[in-house]
Amino acid sequence: MKTSFISEKAKIGKNVSIGHFCVIDEGVEIADNVVVEHYCIFNKGVKIGKNTIVKSYVELRQDTIIGEDCFIDSKVSSSGSCVVGNNVTLRYESILARGVQIGNNCYLCPRVMTNNLNDEMDAIGGAKIGNNCFIGTHAVLQYGITLEDNVIIGSMAFVNKNCEKGKTYIGIPAKPI
Repeated sequence: MKTSFISEKAKIGKNVSIGHFCVIDEGVEIADNVVVEHYCIFNKGVKIGKNTIVKSYVELRQDTIIGEDCFIDSKVSSSGSCVVGNNVTLRYESILARGVQIGNNCYLCPRVMTNNLNDEMDAIGGAKIGNNCFIGTHAVLQYGITLEDNVIIGSMAFVNKNCEKGKTYIGIPAKPI
């Protein structure tokens, strides 16, 4: 019994496990040794690097790229055209707005939210997150901001300005400590 739809035009690597009730569109590329659990949707142009684990109920919209050795927890979603580096953990229910870029070795705690619309509802583009960053639970990253390398964002922080390399930010709005 076939329980997932996998396009004939998708490229699936070796030793890939795909769970039940997944939809894998044409043009999707899944590298070797990837685990995809149940109820996932990968739209056209999604790429997933080797040795990555994707938990259940993940939706990756068009042209989202996930690097190697990543952990994508349940109910993570991307709005498309996102780039996630290598060795990145995205915990459950995090939302990546269109155009978000995440460097290598980053950890986003549960329910981190990014957006890409300014106050006039114009699409500006999502946050750019450097390498080795840690973002706490329920943090919100506004449109068009940059987090340089080695930045720590505290839980429930509202980040609406660029963050300097190696600093820790907390509060609403987030300020360095």
